[in-house]
Amino acid sequence: MCPDCEDFARTVLLLGQLALYADMAGADLDFVDAVSPSLAVSLPEPPPGMFPDDQDHDHDPDGGSASQGDV
Repeated sequence: MCPDCEDFARTVLLLGQLALYADMAGADLDFVDAVSPSLAVSLPEPPPGMFPDDQDHDHDPDGGSASQGDV
C-alpha cells in the first residue's frame, strides 16, 4: 500500500473507532470532543484513485442543475 493510502486508511479507521467508542455506554465524551476535531483535521487528502470517478452528480450538492432543487 502506498504511504498516502496507508495514512488515509489509518486516519479513517481511527475516526470510525472513535465514533464507535462515542456510542458506547460510559464513553468519555470530553475525550471524544477533544480528539475528534484534531483527528478529522489531520485526515489527508484521499490519494488519487482511492474513490472511483463518478460522473453522476446526484450526490454533489454543487454539481446539479439550478432547477434540480425546485422539483
